Amino acid sequence: MSTSPAQGSSARSPRPLDLVGVGFGPANLALAVALREHNATGLAIEAAFVERQQRFGWHRGMLLEGTTLQVSFLKDLVTMRNPASEYGFLFYLQAKGRLADFINHKTLFPTRVEFHDYLEWVAALFEHQVAYGTAVHGARPVRDAHGQAGQVEVLGADGDVLGRARNLVLGVGLRPWLPEGVHASERVWHNADLLTRLGALPPLTRRRFVVVGAGQSAAEVVDHLHRTYPQAEVCAVFTRYGYSPADDSPFVNQIFDPDAVDEFRAAPEHVRQALLDYHGNTNYSVVDLELIEELYRRAYQEKVAGRQRLRILNVSRVAGVDRVTDGVRVHVDHLPTGQQTVLDCDAVVFATGYRPADPLSLLGELAEHCRVDGQGRLQVGADYRVLTDPSVTAGIYLQGGTEYAHGLSSSLLSNVAVRAGDIVRSIAEDKRANGRSGVDSESVPALN
Repeated sequence: MSTSPAQGSSARSPRPLDLVGVGFGPANLALAVALREHNATGLAIEAAFVERQQRFGWHRGMLLEGTTLQVSFLKDLVTMRNPASEYGFLFYLQAKGRLADFINHKTLFPTRVEFHDYLEWVAALFEHQVAYGTAVHGARPVRDAHGQAGQVEVLGADGDVLGRARNLVLGVGLRPWLPEGVHASERVWHNADLLTRLGALPPLTRRRFVVVGAGQSAAEVVDHLHRTYPQAEVCAVFTRYGYSPADDSPFVNQIFDPDAVDEFRAAPEHVRQALLDYHGNTNYSVVDLELIEELYRRAYQEKVAGRQRLRILNVSRVAGVDRVTDGVRVHVDHLPTGQQTVLDCDAVVFATGYRPADPLSLLGELAEHCRVDGQGRLQVGADYRVLTDPSVTAGIYLQGGTEYAHGLSSSLLSNVAVRAGDIVRSIAEDKRANGRSGVDSESVPALN
């Protein structure tokens, strides 16, 4: 595979670009691939990306041994859009000398460690287009003599202009969410930081962990801690009666198909909400049945042996978290009876999910020119372009955070390849329509 830059692409170009992507996770990595493949066929779209992390990384804190991807490897960065692409997971396996071995493994679901390695492998081929270690703190329109804003400036921490482009693509992913009143510390974490925090944890004195949450990540954390610390007790706390299985049956999984995205967009608001309600159990607060059964097996065997290390505190909620010497004190209320249990532990892990980053806060001055619906949500077209007032002709695109407009796959891997193609097609059509075959000569600050 060629690793040479796409024609004219550079993360440090002194000229206005066609596109600046904010964030360089799987969504914008898929976009970079789609752009390179588009550029090989004709009219070039110049792009660069800004990423606040120092290097590529995707949920590094949850790369637990043995955990697998929950979607098929065929839903990689490109295959759903271009099965013959050199940037697909199968090409990665061939490059690593493991294609035959993987086929013999007879699975559609590689480990997360392997899939992360695939993502890093692709990201390395685009390193020249990415300004790592750079945070974006806003954007503002660049107006011409007629008051029209056909370009935007991307701003850094001190208001410095990082670069200018005709299109802005936000692919900043999800943010870890902690319940109100809970603050992260050296012994209180979101599961997103699990492996990093465990590596820095002092020797256990309480020999107990508390894990809050009922979803896949929570169950995986419980499993990992229970296996990794054989002398420690692991207490799982959640408001449900038990872990609920994920619905990954074939017919229901069609809700993540590209055609389903189009149908969702065409549906009335009340139908969209009904679909989200009906099928939330494909993704939210659910656990793979195999893992549920494994945790139940362990808990039962421990009861038989008379030494219970895996404790399930169901129909319960955390009422308080206090710091104590060499540990954390967690107050747990049993909801049916009101009885409170106090657990002194070495650490408490909140596997309480993620929330999309607020695009309006990231857009800065541009936000006042974006159209919103009656609930304050950005209005987004089928091509993921934000609707703006007529004075802004620069394109603003969202990669993620549009579940209300595009359905359940909005923030998942399932549709990244197809969505990237839709965005590239939209930008290319706009560039052709405006007769732009090259780039402006005006000098502007580079992305750095």
